Amino acid sequence: MSTRARLLIAVIVLVALHLGVACAGFLAPYDPAAQDRQHPYAPPMRLHFVDATGRAHLRPFFYALAPRAGSFDEYEENRANAVPLKLFVRGAPYRVLGVLPLRTHLFGSDAPVYLLGSDGYGRDLFSRVLFGGQTSLLAGLIGAGLTLSIGLCIGGAAGFWGGWKDEALMRVAELFLALPWIYLLFAMRAFLPLAVPPLKAFLLVVVVIGAVGWARPARMVRGIVLSAKERDFVRAARGFGASGSYLLRRHILPETSGVLLTQAAILVPQFVLAEMTLSFLGLGVPEPVPSWGNMLASLQHYNVLVSYWWMYLPALAMVPFFLGYLVLASLLQQRSGTAKIEEARSGV
Repeated sequence: MSTRARLLIAVIVLVALHLGVACAGFLAPYDPAAQDRQHPYAPPMRLHFVDATGRAHLRPFFYALAPRAGSFDEYEENRANAVPLKLFVRGAPYRVLGVLPLRTHLFGSDAPVYLLGSDGYGRDLFSRVLFGGQTSLLAGLIGAGLTLSIGLCIGGAAGFWGGWKDEALMRVAELFLALPWIYLLFAMRAFLPLAVPPLKAFLLVVVVIGAVGWARPARMVRGIVLSAKERDFVRAARGFGASGSYLLRRHILPETSGVLLTQAAILVPQFVLAEMTLSFLGLGVPEPVPSWGNMLASLQHYNVLVSYWWMYLPALAMVPFFLGYLVLASLLQQRSGTAKIEEARSGV
């Protein structure tokens, strides 16, 4: 299979995963903040097509949970109460992409159904993982976009104008590269207020994440700009009186698109992990707004860590996204290398 075909497959898979998270309101059966205090730490429920008598059913069903005798957070299946799973049911209101108001959910039932279990407040983990992905992935995407924008501006300016501007900007970039990004992230977040509303906390996290990782993209952009501005077609355009802004906009900055796409595929999972780290430590998006980081914060309690294995599941939700982005970055690098080889051959 060619690199182009594999790249197309990776993009399709990533788009499908992001669409699933974007449509969390439709796919999730419950509001992520809805609590069911009757079922704290309910284990994941199994769907069945064959009942206890051996009769097959076309529609999947589950057995309602019944509390185990002498315990408030241990349950067992009530084999006498089989509940069918219904499709396209009306439930809690939500907005698709924050705009279109709807109430239709992909599935639901007359009794609580927890496909991935519930947390200590009886909140459905499946719904919270989907809605939490919106927060974490959006933070990673916006943070990567902010970082690449800063890196493009600084790297482009340093490479094109050179001189003392280049020296000063690159020394600052080297300072950012020398510091471990996780400690730099904590240091920048420590200067900001801790007790803020969820929306402001999300914006603060995005700004902090975006301001940390600009140095490496800036150095890469600078190298490409230094090479591109010496090419014959750029010299010819300058000879015909083209302005610096025109040269940057039409001839030089478009040459950086391949590097920026590759860096985007690398930075998005890193920044998702950064948001999760901040939220896990209580420095990011606060409850009740779900994110993959604050959903894992309950694992800081020993009893949750050793007793409820399904509380680890939000950590596994990131795996397909991370693998998809890593494969995409690798394929983009291969394609860029192939393009450079072909360009060198054509030049010869």
